[in-house]
Parts: sequence; structure tokens; C-alpha cells
Amino acid sequence: MITLYTIDCPKCKVLEMKLDQKNIPYVKEKDIETMKALGIMTAPVLGLEDGSILQFADAVKYINERF
Repeated sequence: MITLYTIDCPKCKVLEMKLDQKNIPYVKEKDIETMKALGIMTAPVLGLEDGSILQFADAVKYINERF
């Protein structure tokens, strides 16, 4: 399952909209302490099933190319 790490900023909303438009299942994580524990210092990012974390630009590219 893909995880969207979000703080509901404008870029976060764009990434959420792209996931929704492509009917990609995901869970939202808004807990800042969880993000810090994972080394995430900016949002939005996507956490993929293989453990990789994609920043906004790479996440958009991933969604557009994979789905």
C-alpha cells in the first residue's frame, strides 16, 4: 500500500488529487512525529511498498508513468 505523507498543503492536495484521479489506493499519514522518525522533513512525499520514499516531483513522475 502506498502512503501519502501530508500536511494538507497545496502540493499535498495536488498529489492526493493525482492519486484519486488514477484510483490508486493509498493511506494518508498526517502525524508529523511519524514523518520525523522516518527522516521525512518536507511534505508531501509518497512512501512506496518497497520502502522507498519519493519527494513531490518524483512522486508525480511515478504516478504518471506507472498508472
